[in-house]
Amino acid sequence: MAEYDIDLDKVEEAVAHRAAVEYPRTLISDILEGIVEFFGKYSSLIWIALMLLIVGNVIMRYVLGTNLIALEELQWHLFAVGFMLALSYCVLHDGHVRVDVLAEHFHPKTRAVIEILGILILLLPFCYLILSYAYPFVERSYRINEVSAAPGGLPMRWIIKSVILIAFTLIFMAGLARMIRAFSFLTGFPAARKSLSADKNNTST
Repeated sequence: MAEYDIDLDKVEEAVAHRAAVEYPRTLISDILEGIVEFFGKYSSLIWIALMLLIVGNVIMRYVLGTNLIALEELQWHLFAVGFMLALSYCVLHDGHVRVDVLAEHFHPKTRAVIEILGILILLLPFCYLILSYAYPFVERSYRINEVSAAPGGLPMRWIIKSVILIAFTLIFMAGLARMIRAFSFLTGFPAARKSLSADKNNTST
């Protein structure tokens, strides 16, 4: 059989959003993006734990003939946590669905204006709405020390419910960071920071 060398970087570049605009970095956006990046990268370890847990549950059920409700619930919870925390990382890296067939024909400044309005009118208010309803939801669960309704299920259900607060706070931060960068692209305020590649070029010369 013939062997083919696949350049994964080129593949990723080919499927990337061609209509995306590279906005300048700012001090505030870097701080916000650093926090989101931290949670996004380390939350990816959840998928390894989830895979091992699924394999363990399958072995317990079909080999040992038993199962634990708590481990099955933990499996669902880990999936929810991994998915929720990945949303902000997706917004940060512009990995969400766009109508590129329209955006690619717009001027970069027009796309920046649309992005600012979309974040300001849709994304940020939506995050605020979710957070305002989620807080009493989590607070009540903590106050009554809510446990799973299933026999042998997990205790402290407020922990998994509090992920809603964490996830949408991170989405809010990611959206705010992108809006700040788009605003800097349009107006020059806040001041853009030099990219790492530019710094390296300056030092090399």
